[in-house]
Amino acid sequence: MGFFFGADIDTIRPRSPELMEKLLPWVTFAERYFRSEVRGLERIPEPGALFVGNHSAGALSPDSFLFGAAVYRRYGLSRLPYGLGHEVVIQLPGFRDILLPLGAVRAGHDMAEKLLTSGHNVLVYPGGDIDSCRPFRHRGKVKFGGREGYIRLALNAGVPIVPVVTSGAHSTFLIIDDGQWFAKLIGSDKWLRLKVWPLTLSLPWGLTFGWPPTHFPWRSRILIEVLPPIRFGRYGREAVADAAYVTECAHHVESAMQAALDRLEAERRLLS
Repeated sequence: MGFFFGADIDTIRPRSPELMEKLLPWVTFAERYFRSEVRGLERIPEPGALFVGNHSAGALSPDSFLFGAAVYRRYGLSRLPYGLGHEVVIQLPGFRDILLPLGAVRAGHDMAEKLLTSGHNVLVYPGGDIDSCRPFRHRGKVKFGGREGYIRLALNAGVPIVPVVTSGAHSTFLIIDDGQWFAKLIGSDKWLRLKVWPLTLSLPWGLTFGWPPTHFPWRSRILIEVLPPIRFGRYGREAVADAAYVTECAHHVESAMQAALDRLEAERRLLS
């Protein structure tokens, strides 16, 4: 099992500019393939800030690479966020060789707070597998599943939230059903922390039940927009302990993201 799950995913390590430079030609190809556009980079504040994104395309998540490359080109490593990732995905052979040197760490409150208080930007996808494996019919929806830990993290660390909204990445393969019922049946929500077991149609695997190997993405125009930073009126332990306030903050963030996603989805339909 060490071959699959032996990587150190709990260490904050310097990012590798050498790997970034090696990957840029591949990202340039992806930008042309997806006809992608990243907007609002000028809104990225000085570190630290908590970047909150909607998650798409299963484990592939092409928008993460497109966004990261755009930030790197403009600011270098200084404002490039560390990414909080699912412990299974970021330890997989092949994935870990790329993700860990780029700043991926195990998703968790303690690690995120350590990064933020050390003056780093952090990127989190609160919806996790529920969002990244939402059915195709819900591709235009932000699905965080009622998770509010990201709000408590920002309030406790005293940092703004910077929403990053992506449209189009979830059209790179077809998720017929997320299979939450099956994940509960086999208990993968407990032993793998996977709450979905998707039924997908992808290239080259065709119809698969369960997490397929990384797929070849169908061509889909991807639009990414960084929204203005959201700063809350209250921070600190008292704010974190106020459940109603936390929910209010989460509603504010998710409503702003959904409005932006609706706008980007409408734009994509016009451009298609």
